[in-house]
Amino acid sequence: MSAKKQHIALKTGICLLSDPFMLDPNFRRAVILICDHQKEGSVGFILNKPISMSIDSLVSSFPEFDSEVYYGGPMQTDTIHYIHTKGDLLEGSIEVLPGIYWGGDFTQLKTLIENKLITTNDIRFFVGYSGWSEGQLKAEMDIFSWLIADCDPNYIFSTENDTLWKTALENEGDTYSVIGQMALPVWN
Repeated sequence: MSAKKQHIALKTGICLLSDPFMLDPNFRRAVILICDHQKEGSVGFILNKPISMSIDSLVSSFPEFDSEVYYGGPMQTDTIHYIHTKGDLLEGSIEVLPGIYWGGDFTQLKTLIENKLITTNDIRFFVGYSGWSEGQLKAEMDIFSWLIADCDPNYIFSTENDTLWKTALENEGDTYSVIGQMALPVWN
């Protein structure tokens, strides 16, 4: 993106914004929430790539729940993950940001949904995840494939998918705001 020094540390709870010229179709115009960052590697979920399925059509034992599913990334696309706001109700949830949680007991999740204690506004489901081994993400950042940005909870639950990348860049200001104004490439 630019040689500008990153002002935000790579850690759990930040967002990665892809370089506007990234060719990898998995990450083109991607906004990724990092849910776990350790020395051994990082795990995150692409916030702005919905797929044409609802969770109850994807998981046969799931209660009726018309919640759109997102492509979390190219790793283990046979797995389901979720980010939510109900960590106080869902055992085993991991806090990623204040009030934002990852995972938790899946059986309990289904019961909470059946009892309408979790609504579609409280949770986002993902197929697969984005993952990096030790040193891999830093190496990608060294060649400016990613910009680190603070994560606004609205990015997860409120911002429109087709404008999220642009909005997140504009919120970073300066040069990034200009980059966010760039037109989408014809191959998108």
